[in-house]
Amino acid sequence: MRKLAIGAALSGALALSGLAAPAASAAGTPDLKFSGVTVNKGKPVVVGTAKVVTVPVSYTLTRPKDLVIDQEKTIQAVMLYRGTLRAMDNDLGPQVPPVCTQTATTDTTVTESCTEKIPVDPGESLWAADATTWKAAGLFAHSDGSASDDYLHTENDMTAWGNLATVKLQRAARLTVNAAPEPAVKGRTLTVTGRLTRADWEEGRYAGYRGQAVVLQFKADGGSYADVRTITSGTGGALSTTVKATKSGTYRFVFAGTSTTGAETSAGDHVTVR
Repeated sequence: MRKLAIGAALSGALALSGLAAPAASAAGTPDLKFSGVTVNKGKPVVVGTAKVVTVPVSYTLTRPKDLVIDQEKTIQAVMLYRGTLRAMDNDLGPQVPPVCTQTATTDTTVTESCTEKIPVDPGESLWAADATTWKAAGLFAHSDGSASDDYLHTENDMTAWGNLATVKLQRAARLTVNAAPEPAVKGRTLTVTGRLTRADWEEGRYAGYRGQAVVLQFKADGGSYADVRTITSGTGGALSTTVKATKSGTYRFVFAGTSTTGAETSAGDHVTVR
């Protein structure tokens, strides 16, 4: 499968060339317009420690009618970046060409609806500081090159238009629950424990998330969940509280998430009360 020549190498080239998003097309740069950029359907991108997360991106591209974009020597795409175009702290881009469908034409322009997928590999791409808001940039690159066993010549011309959209990148959370003793005696005390952890991308594991509000919920058999109380995670993300056993049902913990960490709900732990 062909891969787009964008990503870390491209962001480095952009930074070295000092390119920034122009207010208008620079001389020699095609008049491209990226609009309606939507990343991950407007939702935060939540990433764990191992699984590659595929982020869908959609946008509208308006280009000159006579401009041919073959995604080999001439490339167009949307990428995600943190920092500024002049000095990116990190960037993510598609590894295969976008899929574009023509929607309108004029005497001089073509408008296309485009979609692409950006893979996010936590083991290769992310650092702790990446759990923040990222921006989207439209990208155009042209390579004029000749290559053979006897001769190699390459010239690259790249332009990026930044601040087209934003998306939050968050660490995935995990949440456990256990209610004991089981079965319980009616009127006696139940201890409900658990642990809140979140992805540590640099270490490749889940680590305790301390000092966070977590809600204990209870659902009686045949009923629906209702809040019991809010507690705060302690050392290593530990959770612990006590309740009086009154009826059989299921306990769970609910974490609403933070700006850097995704929301999570534990599985339920059913307790029979006798």
